[in-house]
Amino acid sequence: MIKFWKKRLQNPISTKNLEFNDELKEIKKELKSVIAKRFAGSLAIRMVSSGSCNACEAECNALSNPYYDLERLGIHFVASPRHADAMLLSGVVSINMYHHVLDAYHQMPQPAHIITLGDCPLLEGTFKQNFAIKGAKSLNLPISHHIQGCPPEPKEIIKGLLEFIKNPKDF
Repeated sequence: MIKFWKKRLQNPISTKNLEFNDELKEIKKELKSVIAKRFAGSLAIRMVSSGSCNACEAECNALSNPYYDLERLGIHFVASPRHADAMLLSGVVSINMYHHVLDAYHQMPQPAHIITLGDCPLLEGTFKQNFAIKGAKSLNLPISHHIQGCPPEPKEIIKGLLEFIKNPKDF
């Protein structure tokens, strides 16, 4: 047991991904001025799940843990669409959620942005013939950015959000 603790004290285990932390530091420096100009210092996002399996939501929950800590980039999730700059839409847009997604979009201050998350919102091949699925295309809303993956990892979500901030279509 003493050998274990000597080795442990000499070579401590690092729980940080130093490569990813360095990448986040660079991104944070680069985007600080962009977020300040376009979103008054912070980007507020309203997460809307419209018939998903909740895998994307679970990955988004990981964004608030101490490892990823999305707040340090000036990006945070809000409970009301009235406080949101962008909507993060996941799921296939079921017929029951169709009007709720539209209501949430119309409650957002303009210009409102929609970021689709995961493969479901744009994937209509599997669900096209289903009576309960409307699909994101039926919303006829401008989609500003898409983050691919099923589900996308938190690192990919962060990169996708930062790509949106750098190059949004509607500015």
